Formats: sequence, structure tokens, C-alpha cells
Amino acid sequence: MSVLEVRNLKKFFPVPKGIFLRAKDFVHAVDDISFKVEKGETLGLVGESGCGKTTLGRCITNLYKKTAGHVFFNEQDIFSFNSKALKEFRLKVQMIFQDPFESLDSRQTIKEILKEKYIIHKKNVNSDEEVATLLEKVGLSKKDMFKFPHEFSGGQRQRIGIARAISLNPELIVCDEPVSALDVSVQSKILNLLLKLQEDMGLTYVFISHDLAVVKHISDRIAVMYLGKIVEMADAEALYSKHLHPYTQALLSAIPIPDPEMTKKRIILKGEIPSAQNPPKGCRFHTRCMHCMPVCKKEEPKLVLNKNGQEHYVACHLYDE
Repeated sequence: MSVLEVRNLKKFFPVPKGIFLRAKDFVHAVDDISFKVEKGETLGLVGESGCGKTTLGRCITNLYKKTAGHVFFNEQDIFSFNSKALKEFRLKVQMIFQDPFESLDSRQTIKEILKEKYIIHKKNVNSDEEVATLLEKVGLSKKDMFKFPHEFSGGQRQRIGIARAISLNPELIVCDEPVSALDVSVQSKILNLLLKLQEDMGLTYVFISHDLAVVKHISDRIAVMYLGKIVEMADAEALYSKHLHPYTQALLSAIPIPDPEMTKKRIILKGEIPSAQNPPKGCRFHTRCMHCMPVCKKEEPKLVLNKNGQEHYVACHLYDE
């Protein structure tokens, strides 16, 4: 059974104009996206800045309300929840934010930050013991509970953010670029911690990142986003070895190789990403694509199963029958 199903989800943000600031236009941040995530799986979401990854993550956690479509968690539509059901949903779905310093209240001790969820959800537990256990789970000491966020390094602060996310034993965690603000040496430690917690607690992740090397390390499947759309989705190994969409090919060609004697052909995309406020007709990538055909400018390709790939989906007219 799928833990998470996103079905034809759309999220548009109004752009107020004129004297009366009426919404005369919209930013198409997430535009008709569908996918499923199975229990215990990690789905990676990758793409350039502004492609809609974070907006999608916030819709999944019900922090943003939909414009259209559905998000099902354990076969229940999260946008139909009343206040009681929404509170239960918050117990099971958590989020790890990009900036570990901004996401922690600088006026509270770590103990107060981690106790807060138990108070909100009225969990009758020995919170001091729970906080100590949480800190040890993420590689910190129970003595750290009396410190403030500014007394920790970036990697340690992210460990505290992870401890907060797992405190109520959730089923699904949305990780919004959790290692992008950290040094490379610290990134690997945080990723390994996430993998260990997933194994120990049976967690399901939606992992958002712009770093393809990071996503490959942690993901079972990867979805590539461009301007509010998923353009390719496949098993991680298949995506890296048999990437089909021209945009995915360009992204993967930009991954550096840690060998100065090896050369790699880099695909350079021309032009800027079009505005999500006024996306181009047809395929949204056609303004930067080296394989652009007349049909690409007129018809939008659908995300369909590629006949040569097992569970490999691509939205590109190059693979139309």
C-alpha cells in the first residue's frame, strides 16, 4: 500500500496587480503532478531553484493548501481533514527544513524545543528522558539539552532538527534540502544518520535537493522537476545509467568527477528558465532544449511509462511512438 499518493496536484500563487492589488495572474509553482511513495521508500525530488520542489513538499505536509488535485496519506485526502484529523496527521507527517538555525527558536533551550511537541499533542511521557533518548539517537549528548541553538555547529543543529522530526514516531518525513547548508564532510554524516533512522524506525522519506550526487546516495527512486512539472521519474540506478529526458541529461553531465585525469562531456543549456508566471506553451523545456522539434512548441508531452524502461517514466516527444 502507498503511504503517500499525489494525484494531479496544482498549486498556483496569485500575483496582485493594479491599484486594488487584485490577482490578475498566477505563478504556476506546481502544475499537475502525480506520483506514489511506498512504505519505507525514499523518493528524491531534484531540479533547479524555482522549479517547485519546496512548494510541493509543503503541499504534501499540508502547510500550503492546494489549488487543485489531491494528496492522499494512507488513502485519506489530507485536504479534507477537520481540525482533529489534521492534528493526528501532524503526528504522522513531519518536515526537516533547509536552514537548521532559522528553524530553531533561538530563545529556547534544546530541551524546550524538543518538549514542545509533547505538550502540543498532550503526550503524557517523561519528557526529560524522551529528550535525552532523542539526542542520543541523533549522535548528541543528553547534556546538550540545556544549551541554546547558537552554541552548536550547523551539522549539530540539523541533528536537533532531525530529533524534533522523529520525536513523535512519524511515518513520513519530508526533507527539504536538509544538507545543502552544510559542509561536504558533515553532509555525509547527516545522510548516513537519516539512512540509519529509516532502517531503525521504518521511515518513509520525500527527499528534496538540487544536488544529484546527494540524491543518488539516499534515494530509491528519483523524480526530476522542471518549472512545476515532473519530466522524468525512475529507479535511482536506472535514472543515472539510462537517463532519457534532455534536461536530466544536462543535470547529470554537471556532476563533478573526483578524478582530475578523467574528462566528461558537459551539456551546457542556453538561456534562462522561463517564468513560472507565464510558462511557455507545449513542452516547458523546449526553449532550452537542443532536440526541440515543432511539436514540442505546440503540444505538452505527458509523463508516460517508457517501453524500454522498467517503471521508467519520461515526458518528452522524443519517445512518442
